[in-house]
Amino acid sequence: MKAVSAVILTGGLRPGEVAAAGMMIGVVLLILGITGWIGRLARAVPQSVSAGLQLGLGLLMGVLGLKLTLETPWLGFGSLALLFALTRVPHCPAAPLALAVAMIAGWATGKVGIVPEVTVTPDMPRLVLPSWPEVWRSFEIAVLPQLSLTLTNAVIVTASLSRELFPSTGAIASERRLALSSGLANVLLCPLGAMPMCHGAGGLAAQFRFGARTGLAPIIFGAVLLVLAVAFADHAAALFALIPIGAVGSLLIFAGTDLAISRRLFDGKPSCLWVIGATALVTVTVNPALGLILGWAAEWIRAAIVRRLIPERPKP
Repeated sequence: MKAVSAVILTGGLRPGEVAAAGMMIGVVLLILGITGWIGRLARAVPQSVSAGLQLGLGLLMGVLGLKLTLETPWLGFGSLALLFALTRVPHCPAAPLALAVAMIAGWATGKVGIVPEVTVTPDMPRLVLPSWPEVWRSFEIAVLPQLSLTLTNAVIVTASLSRELFPSTGAIASERRLALSSGLANVLLCPLGAMPMCHGAGGLAAQFRFGARTGLAPIIFGAVLLVLAVAFADHAAALFALIPIGAVGSLLIFAGTDLAISRRLFDGKPSCLWVIGATALVTVTVNPALGLILGWAAEWIRAAIVRRLIPERPKP
């Protein structure tokens, strides 16, 4: 969760406060999912506002990718060009190949270090129980900022994107199921030291962009993380550092572009374009929650103007 991570980096949340944030957010998601309120909220979001949120989140992802690419420009833009070429080859594993080439190039030029000496150091999670002062501080500075991001990006936009990418089966990833699965993960795992976690439209767009079409992709991803955490906990950061940051940026640019340019940008009514643009602008410059609220207001104004200019025809 981005907002919680930012607070950890800038405000120095303690382990108990991180666990408290995850558990509180998890409880809220479970309540919204069990009661069905999250579905009602999602249905109340107009398509133009949802498209604007998706556009804004895609732009944020692309801008972050560009910043990372510029840290090692020739590796970053070289990886971007290679990705562009490989994605034109049918059934080619573009992302792994591009990352492998970037790692070799980074090692050859000294931009990344050599492979560290890795030893198996088994480690298991430990129970973290927050105190009441930690719960209150976490609620103020981590939970409140994160909830708006989670409800928009991780639930509403992710469910909408799932239906767009998988027209026949995407409805299985409904807002209710996304809320319930995220809620359970946080309530059960954050007391064991896990970071607060959620789904995300960016992650879905990235995995789809580079070939994922079934649930096997996140299963493989999760299995790799479990092996790293349990067997190589002391060396995981050093292993990740072997991937040039510019190459990671090129992946984000690709995935962010796909997330931003959705079908609804071109299928919507011309009068909806300014609503989409306004929602995206506020999402990029402030946050998705305010983008949702102002997008709702803009859509209400648009609908009122359309009704005034084009009065309803009398029924025969």
